[in-house]
Amino acid sequence: MTVDKTAVRDAATVIVLRDRMTTPSVLMGQRGAKAAFFPSKFVFPGGAVDADDAGVPLATPLSDLCRDRLLEASETDLSHALAAAAIRELWEETGLLLGEPGDWPGTPHPDWQSFADAGYLPSALGMQFFFRALTPPGRPRRFDARFFLVDADRIEGDLDDFSAASEELSHLQWVPLAEARALDLPFITEVVLAEIAACARDLTPPASIPFFKNNDEESLFLRLRGVAPVG
Repeated sequence: MTVDKTAVRDAATVIVLRDRMTTPSVLMGQRGAKAAFFPSKFVFPGGAVDADDAGVPLATPLSDLCRDRLLEASETDLSHALAAAAIRELWEETGLLLGEPGDWPGTPHPDWQSFADAGYLPSALGMQFFFRALTPPGRPRRFDARFFLVDADRIEGDLDDFSAASEELSHLQWVPLAEARALDLPFITEVVLAEIAACARDLTPPASIPFFKNNDEESLFLRLRGVAPVG
């Protein structure tokens, strides 16, 4: 089966914020020079949602507020799959684990085997839906990306141990928030960093979520506030 690489894919990105009340920094890495999407750019960990992510057990799901905001301007409820994808991508690309101790029910999917072997279930506790961006038309890859902000205190284990990371991102590092925008960044990452800088020390959920929407007709900058829960 031929895959249309220009079709829009759902994706999840994780912004891990460290020392947010003192000298905040964010976890970033550099994509490869031959990558089809954002080559050589510094980005947050993240990637496309896999078909199996919807069935992954979560020890704690996203909050109702996050779920409501993810439902707005969406045809289906992808909140569970997006949270699972975010946790999986963070684990694969950095070796850092967002989870709670627990036994995996049944046999884990191969993508999650090492996570389960560590003795944890993935957990969305403390993950905050923070930003949404749709890649403009004409790019070699297009994603409908949802960005999740999480405090580094939610990470299990050593925050500076990237030994279990894959090779998808190089130069993994905690970048001081005040210096991050000096890196070679995609435009949308610059926008997200500006949003983080504006509220890094505020622990309350924002009044609305920015949605940078690019389609064939127009580019819009919307605000998502949430909808009534389904059912």
